[in-house]
Amino acid sequence: MLTKILYIILAYLCGSVPFAYIIAKRIGKIDIRSVGSGNPGATNVFRTVGRGSGILTFIADALKGFIVVYFAIFIENSFLYPLVVATSVMIGHMFTVFLKFKGGKGVATGLGISLALMPVPLLMSFLVFNLVFLFSGYVSLGSICAALSLPITSYFSGYTTMKSMTFTFTMVFFIILRHRTNIKRLIKGSENRFK
Repeated sequence: MLTKILYIILAYLCGSVPFAYIIAKRIGKIDIRSVGSGNPGATNVFRTVGRGSGILTFIADALKGFIVVYFAIFIENSFLYPLVVATSVMIGHMFTVFLKFKGGKGVATGLGISLALMPVPLLMSFLVFNLVFLFSGYVSLGSICAALSLPITSYFSGYTTMKSMTFTFTMVFFIILRHRTNIKRLIKGSENRFK
């Protein structure tokens, strides 16, 4: 029991590692929170530091979600415990203790988590992201639509248990919560397209 609790705490700390901040600071010599959108995430790093740094940030954020949740399955081979661990990772990423509880929006980390728990629905939702992004040019809109599609893609991929639905709706809640300012800008027509 103690091992499980300590691993949940470790999951939060791993999720809290602010790769966007670290990479922007080391490569771009800037505080990512003070440039662009101010969000310590892969998209802002891509825009302000460069393509390579943005991709590196995305991969790092996705990996921390995937690795932590993947190994949680070995601690307890169930769906519920990895779900708790996944929630801890997401909270760590979005409310990192290392940046005064102001973190990223959870898309890359959520992708890594979903890859560990339900890869087929993730691939379908990733397709939704690409289609929306291709036709709209908005990363935020693509991310929001991909998140909203996850419960649907999960259901039609056979993940129909209450635990599965709880996980997918938890993911949607967190990602929509962190994109609320983007939603306001999209409604106003002031959201920046990705170039």
